[in-house]
Amino acid sequence: MISWVRGNGFLAALVLAVVMAFVFPNGGARGGWIDPDYVNTGGIALILFLQGLSLAFEKIRSGAGNWRLHAIIQSFTFLIFPLVGLALDKIVPHFWQQEPQPIRNGFLFLCVLPSTISTSVVLTAVARGNTPGALFNAALSNILGVIFTPFLVHLLMQGAGQSSTEFGPLLGKIMLLTLLPFAIGMLLRPQLKLWADANKVWFTRISNAVIVFIVYSAFCDSVKQDIWHKHGLRETSFTALVVIILFTGMSLLVAAACKGLALKREDSIAAYFCSVKKTLAMGVPLAALIFGHQAALPLILLPIMMYHPLQLFVNGVLAVRWGRNVQKEAG
Repeated sequence: MISWVRGNGFLAALVLAVVMAFVFPNGGARGGWIDPDYVNTGGIALILFLQGLSLAFEKIRSGAGNWRLHAIIQSFTFLIFPLVGLALDKIVPHFWQQEPQPIRNGFLFLCVLPSTISTSVVLTAVARGNTPGALFNAALSNILGVIFTPFLVHLLMQGAGQSSTEFGPLLGKIMLLTLLPFAIGMLLRPQLKLWADANKVWFTRISNAVIVFIVYSAFCDSVKQDIWHKHGLRETSFTALVVIILFTGMSLLVAAACKGLALKREDSIAAYFCSVKKTLAMGVPLAALIFGHQAALPLILLPIMMYHPLQLFVNGVLAVRWGRNVQKEAG
């Protein structure tokens, strides 16, 4: 049990944050004893600063020349996935008329998020894939995602016939709270490289703590405003089903694309893990910025919070299996 908690502490903390929001909603709600506006704003800037400080560009350069791999991963991340999200938004209401609009927005948001950095690279390494290529593309998608994600959310919501926040001021706020601290972290890395690399574990813990608080605060507001009385178990179950279909469909599509383009085995593994994975670490802060303190923010976060453990479990199993296959072939 202790070993499981150590390996899955972040997921357990997210579940605990949701439970605590239902038991003690006054703590993180607006007007509560913790001011979520200041903590969230400062926390978002802190997360991006730590990401910039810990991003090892000296390791990324070795994977920069494989342009076919880069084109596949970035196309899936910022083109094919968003188009699939828009198609889902058109198709799903025909099967489920009661799906609330915030969950539909959550699927659009999920589909435009960048890839994870750490887990994409780790899983690629476990599966004996192209680790430098995975690192380059995961880092690139997160840098591009600071601008592309809000821009694509704006476009997709308009394409789905929904109103969205005025884009100019929103982009300015996002760049101030994300791109600026990220750039400062990168600029300081040459001077703080040894210290940053020695404290990566603490960087992750601090970032995870901020994300857990943002989730707690969002659910506190929803409980205070009775959002979950309106949208109960049926909507949650249907969301889980669509998440499974989305993940399975995109996994098969990426595999087919890699096979059709005749990628080498190592590149196919990197392309798969970087293309199908979506970052919760950047997704939660960006959602708080893009959608603001809406009472329905937990419904918007619901798809990515379900997608995250699913991708970890399935991709973890696949990485171990693929890595063992390589060992058998070599031995």
